[in-house]
Amino acid sequence: MTHSDSLGSASLADAVRAAGLKVTAPRLAVLKTLQSAPHSSAYEVFASVRPELPGTSVQAVYGVLAAFTSAGLVRRVDPAGSPARFEYRVGDNHHHILCVRCGDLKDVDCVIGAAPCLTPSDTSGFTVLAAEVTFTGLCGACRSQIAIEGAAS
Repeated sequence: MTHSDSLGSASLADAVRAAGLKVTAPRLAVLKTLQSAPHSSAYEVFASVRPELPGTSVQAVYGVLAAFTSAGLVRRVDPAGSPARFEYRVGDNHHHILCVRCGDLKDVDCVIGAAPCLTPSDTSGFTVLAAEVTFTGLCGACRSQIAIEGAAS
């Protein structure tokens, strides 16, 4: 199931229920944030939901994110050297590309288009369910900044 479409509050509530979870204001606020700001860290989600829910805490946001991740409603991405990020796009085995300079993280669709799109040379008896790939490099803005800095020195 891919959650890339923009959903209204009723549809977000339906998604929470379909995941077997109780619908609460903090859960809806977190899901709405991840819908509009994919690849957010827990602190970024907290900063986004706090104006709407001033009584919430970072710990509460972590709890919601953990429940969503366990239920398969949200995907946790752990880029090397960065805090965990969370996204609402799940179920399609897409990959990511990470700028090693600024930390920008973007989705990369699977090249072949079927999950899993990579086959290990030796499965060691495992049944492969998915493949997670993070490409690293420099985004266009960082490449431009490096060129400007290089020209100035």
